[in-house]
Amino acid sequence: MTSHQTPAHGIADGTTAADSGTWRLGDLTVRRVGFGAMRLTHLADGTPSDRDRVTGVLRRAVELGVNHIDTASFYFSPTRSANELINRALAPYADELVITTKVGPGRDPSGNWWWATPGQLRGQVEENLRQLGRDHLDVVNLRAPRSQTPGSIAEHFGVLAELRTAGLIRHLGVSNVRPEQLAEARAIAPVVCVQNAYGIGSPAGEHAFLDACGEQGIAFVPFFAIAGAGREAGVVTEDGPAVLELARARGVSTAQLRLAWTLSRGAHVLAIPGTGNPGHLAENVAAGALRLSPEEIALLEAA
Repeated sequence: MTSHQTPAHGIADGTTAADSGTWRLGDLTVRRVGFGAMRLTHLADGTPSDRDRVTGVLRRAVELGVNHIDTASFYFSPTRSANELINRALAPYADELVITTKVGPGRDPSGNWWWATPGQLRGQVEENLRQLGRDHLDVVNLRAPRSQTPGSIAEHFGVLAELRTAGLIRHLGVSNVRPEQLAEARAIAPVVCVQNAYGIGSPAGEHAFLDACGEQGIAFVPFFAIAGAGREAGVVTEDGPAVLELARARGVSTAQLRLAWTLSRGAHVLAIPGTGNPGHLAENVAAGALRLSPEEIALLEAA
């Protein structure tokens, strides 16, 4: 365990994802603590993950009540594919399991990134279907490229709306977007979730966007909620003494405090922490039962 992940002595044994509460993505009910698949394929230093270990983590996540898994066909390394690991670990899928994926970005076999044109989106959807072994996708997020924010997403989102009508997709979401892009998408088809980078240190505009999503009944699904500025590399900054003291006082890790703070932002906020470590998985799930006082929330935000 790293210094950011310590045993959750301050949370009751037997805690499951059910203790985090639920939210509905359209007609699909998910528990508010889910699982992000990005870290299944490789470790932070780029070395391959252990296949048996991460498939075990996926199965354990479901045993702990997780029924919302976030993935993408572009989550792969030279020897691992997140979608195929999910398929191997969890198929045949339980009826209540909701798998959310993303399209827009792509990677060629050498790992170089490219962005799909509207005409290439169907191929990306079909690639996710094949890898996951499904005949439809529960939720598909259109991820907007950072370089084009806040450009129009209407043409791309319109293609996904057509695939939804055709039955390949059940519900639609958007990712890495601004409020005006969400409005643009909602004018085309219903949007059940917004997936953006978000955490304690986010700017005021992001906090306001999160609140606005709740007012519209749309789930807000932060990524990098624990890692913050570390992003794909994980947490790279040390928490301040006030945060460390609060973690010690509550008998939890600072990562759990970050997750609990994220969930405290609204009933429509869903967490998708990712890990290939069974111990970290249990801690992430347990964080869904951690309730912070107004004073503790203020302390975390000040820090």
